[in-house]
Amino acid sequence: MRRGVLKRKTSETKVSVELDLDGKGNAVNNTGIAFLDHLLDTLARHSKMDLRVESKGDLDHHVTEDVAIALGESVKQALGSRNGITRFGSATVPMDEALAQCSIDLVRRPFAITDLQIRREMLEDMAGEDVEHFLRSLADSAEICIHVKVQYGDNDHHKAEAGFKAMALSLRQAWTRDGKGAPSTKGVL
Repeated sequence: MRRGVLKRKTSETKVSVELDLDGKGNAVNNTGIAFLDHLLDTLARHSKMDLRVESKGDLDHHVTEDVAIALGESVKQALGSRNGITRFGSATVPMDEALAQCSIDLVRRPFAITDLQIRREMLEDMAGEDVEHFLRSLADSAEICIHVKVQYGDNDHHKAEAGFKAMALSLRQAWTRDGKGAPSTKGVL
């Protein structure tokens, strides 16, 4: 099993993450931010990763950031050496009027390009800017490369959710085991 378990405690937050990359897409998330829980549930369901996140903190921004960091470190732990994975994943996802695309490389070079075209200051109970900050923090801590872009859409909720669905499908494709060693000209990821 490719599992990751992490507890992160700072002066601002307390976060616990448990995940299984080879799960069924079950999610139990309680971050205290309903929209973040919704995005995490979406990520788990469509990546087929089992995910449990518990967090408490002083400010929603700190919780969002530290959940992303803990989730990324748990993914990195679960991937281990990364040998035998497909490495790359890409998906395009429509959600009503919105269309999002995501491409992922699970190489150990963290980078994120995000453009969700979120216009509203708040998405339900989550700051709009924190959605993209979550993606960048996840990429950094998991040591992966994420490019996610919303091509068009009117509803910011739909745009964010389509972006997370596209990321989930890309992750599922990229971390699938093909048993062919390290897909890299360097011989290691």
